[in-house]
Amino acid sequence: MEHLLAALRACAEPTRLRILALAARGSFCVMEFTEILGQSQPRLSRHLRLLGDAGLLDREREGANVWFALPPADTQGGSLARAVLERLPEDDATLAADRRQAARVLAERAREASESFRRKGADWDEMRALDLPAAAVETALLGLLPEAELGRVLDIGTGTGRLLEVLAPRVASGLGVDASRAMLALARARLARPGLTHCAVRLADMYRLPLPDAAFDLVVLQMVLHYAEDPASALAEAARVLRPGGRLVVVDLAGHARTEVMTRLAHRWPGFGDARMCDLLRGVGLDPGTPVAVPGPLEVRLWPAGRSTALSAPTYDLVPETTP
Repeated sequence: MEHLLAALRACAEPTRLRILALAARGSFCVMEFTEILGQSQPRLSRHLRLLGDAGLLDREREGANVWFALPPADTQGGSLARAVLERLPEDDATLAADRRQAARVLAERAREASESFRRKGADWDEMRALDLPAAAVETALLGLLPEAELGRVLDIGTGTGRLLEVLAPRVASGLGVDASRAMLALARARLARPGLTHCAVRLADMYRLPLPDAAFDLVVLQMVLHYAEDPASALAEAARVLRPGGRLVVVDLAGHARTEVMTRLAHRWPGFGDARMCDLLRGVGLDPGTPVAVPGPLEVRLWPAGRSTALSAPTYDLVPETTP
């Protein structure tokens, strides 16, 4: 009985419940927990030690990192942890935010672990990593945009800054945001070249952009939404910073059944169908245009949308659907 009481006491703390909920999604190291939960390493190390001592977490050292995960379901600690987690509300706002952050961390882990990232560095992007026709996609994107100057442009999930480099000759100013410091370091090196000084990047969460309303003439999300735990919320933020009369373009994979691609790069969604994407865009107050397809090993689609000159409050569901 004493062991059970110790395990229940270990669970009975908000941060430790959040840790268990994350561990149910896979293994994380201490630094990843600090990034997801926004707490200090010493504090989280204490919580992890208490959960481990209570048998609610397994720890495994791998090189310089220690990884934490739920014990097997057929163990006392594993079964108790799962019984507790089953009673957590799925719609809890804190847990939903943790899931979004965890999806980003897992995607970043997969991206940095890829052989092509290690080999190519600043020349890496996901389309090339998937052998997709990056040049054709860039041409299709430019074809969707007006020939006149594009004004202020925001690139959400900028990665290595390649899109800003492509758009630079046609923009008054460009800003790229990404939640990965590794990617931003590569993007800053790229944008230090001559002729690109009007473009910049900064660290930001696509669900909580530190940017004012209606600040941009063009917003682009390229190869971003299939990583998003909550695509509707990400698009709502993109719509918020888009000025009336401005345009947004989503560039992403069409719906597919390539589960090995999702596993290898930690995708949350197997691409998107036109109907699903148009519903998402309308749900955040945007008017979808005609999609453009770029064939390849996986089809890439470009979904343009505009924001009407009359401001209206978006109506969208913050709970992601279970199908693309």
